[in-house]
Amino acid sequence: MRRQALGAVAGAVALTAPWTVLWATGNAHAFSTLATVAVSGLSVLGASFLLAWGAETAEKDVPRAFAIAVLAVLAVAPEYAVDALYAWNAGQFAGTPRGIEAGNLAVANMTGANRILIGIGWAGIALFTVLRNGSEDDPAVKQRPGMFRNAVSLDRDIGLDMVFLLLATLWAFIVPINGGIDILDMIVLVGLYVAYIVIILRGDVEAGEEHVGVPAYLQSFSRPYRIATVLLLFVYSGVMIFTAVEPFAHGLESLGQNIGIPSFFMIQWIAPLASESPELIVVVYLVNKARSTAGFNALISSKLNQWTLLIGTLVVVYSIALGQYGALPFDEKQMGEIWLTAGQSFFALALLVNFEISIREALVLLFLFLTQVLSEFLLIRRLLELPISDYELLLVFTGVYLVLGIGLFVARRKAAARLLRQAGGTVSEAFSDDTGQTGGAD
Repeated sequence: MRRQALGAVAGAVALTAPWTVLWATGNAHAFSTLATVAVSGLSVLGASFLLAWGAETAEKDVPRAFAIAVLAVLAVAPEYAVDALYAWNAGQFAGTPRGIEAGNLAVANMTGANRILIGIGWAGIALFTVLRNGSEDDPAVKQRPGMFRNAVSLDRDIGLDMVFLLLATLWAFIVPINGGIDILDMIVLVGLYVAYIVIILRGDVEAGEEHVGVPAYLQSFSRPYRIATVLLLFVYSGVMIFTAVEPFAHGLESLGQNIGIPSFFMIQWIAPLASESPELIVVVYLVNKARSTAGFNALISSKLNQWTLLIGTLVVVYSIALGQYGALPFDEKQMGEIWLTAGQSFFALALLVNFEISIREALVLLFLFLTQVLSEFLLIRRLLELPISDYELLLVFTGVYLVLGIGLFVARRKAAARLLRQAGGTVSEAFSDDTGQTGGAD
């Protein structure tokens, strides 16, 4: 394990090395836009790995409450870096075309990251779990007769995450109505995550899982060396992300404009791939080790983090840059993007309400995601003509997700009721100690 772990760390550091040299020597912008995007993007990718490994390793030493709350923020840090950059620009240049575009790009990156996590992450990992060699030995894989009937069984302990994700999803449908991400959205979405954390802590629900690979190796260090290693990983990866994210994001904008693709498409679909890749690779590693349940749990928890913390705190960054409170504005198309992202999340949760996902269901989830992205790309490149606008196309896909999701929830209403009862029981148990103590005192 030592050799593999050191090799993985060395590989991640190697991805950041070219950018480190360019930035340290002041030559970060001395090359072509394509070269700058490639080098800075690889740096974000490598730093994301290092940040994730450092965060997981730290769980062995920090207090549990601190670990759950702070490490949740670290989990979305790479995605948040791009979002925060554009939210900041939107505030600095509020009321100007540049500020309006920056607000739209912040929403585009957020919705893209969330849809990639489900459309590629949930669907792709489910397919990989069932179709990989050795899947018959994985206890999480259910072998069933018939085409595309095999399924991945999920851990029922993830039920609380699913209910809170459903609540955040339902609120997300309301977000565009006010024409911006405002203080109420922050209170509700961040409040949901805080409530989730409180319930986990009070109910002693196991939120983490046994670590493997690099974190497992680093956790074997003596405490002083382990802490020093974690701090080094945090500082180094933080510097890499902080210095590389602006040239990476702005470079993508320029590349898109040079080839006739709008900036928001590049920021929505290309930028999130760099930050999401480390997590997806780690999950693939877990699945390949027949730890499918832990892998899927990680993806669902990550979606909850992104769908609450990532969205809810953008208004804070925007307001700080603005110099006063203000709601992060976005245009009509981004309203459609948020509704579509919420619709996809709603449908995906309907698929998982019975704590499993089949090959057939994963294929539908992947197909809908790829069809929407491809259709939008073809429209942008004028290779496809439709009698509706981009915004209306987003609404059509949102409607499809909602119809399928509502149909599944109705068909699986008993499973949904069990899920809600289970989550309610977890909440009740989390606060039952205080009730019991109060009753005894009376």
